[in-house]
Amino acid sequence: MAVGFGILGAIILILILMAIKIVTEYERGVIFRLGRLVGARGPGLFVIIPFIDRMVKVDLRVITMDVPSQEVITRDNVTVRVNAVVYFRVVDPEASVVKVLDHIRATSQISQTTLRNVLGQSELDELLTKREKLNQMLQKIIDEHTDPWGVKVSTVEIKEVELAEEMKRSMAAQAEAERERRAKIIHAEGELQASEKLAQAAHIIGREPSAIQLRYLSTLTEIASEKNSTILFPIPIELFKAFGVRPEEKK
Repeated sequence: MAVGFGILGAIILILILMAIKIVTEYERGVIFRLGRLVGARGPGLFVIIPFIDRMVKVDLRVITMDVPSQEVITRDNVTVRVNAVVYFRVVDPEASVVKVLDHIRATSQISQTTLRNVLGQSELDELLTKREKLNQMLQKIIDEHTDPWGVKVSTVEIKEVELAEEMKRSMAAQAEAERERRAKIIHAEGELQASEKLAQAAHIIGREPSAIQLRYLSTLTEIASEKNSTILFPIPIELFKAFGVRPEEKK
């Protein structure tokens, strides 16, 4: 008799332990009763009916998922390999269990497909210079697909763009040619500004005859610092006009 009560007590204890469920703050327990959805429970302690109810735990924390490298042909026919990272979390535990078999794997697959489709419609320059715009576009499209599954995609970031070596050399040559073009333009603009200033100086000297004398004296001061050479300095006849002396009178 005592053995029977002992077995009965053990069975009751096992049933009680099976009935008591505990989920943490970042989890929810989705309850099914005889195959029908009852709802999500938690966090904390709650009781289910053993052998009748079944619980599926769902993690509500943000999941960081790497999207494997995808080979993409851009709109301007350049082949690149691109990988990305996706940040998402479950906002509806019931939908994440009922409407999709594996919400993490499903989000990964839709992320890979969307990455290929979106980048395939973009040019290489957009992929390299307008990455933030592409990130927002990817996030919006992926989130629209995962929303019925109770999954919210918060951020999508393109991590790395791998180019072929031939393309890298071509881009380097293009960048070098662009720098040379800018250097020539800057040099030409400098020559233009210098010629304008020289024209203004010539105009001023033409109005003031004594200005040419001051300019010659300034030039003599500059070249006189070099004492290891003989300097022949031509003096124009117009210079004597500044002193009021005629060339024939000098003779």
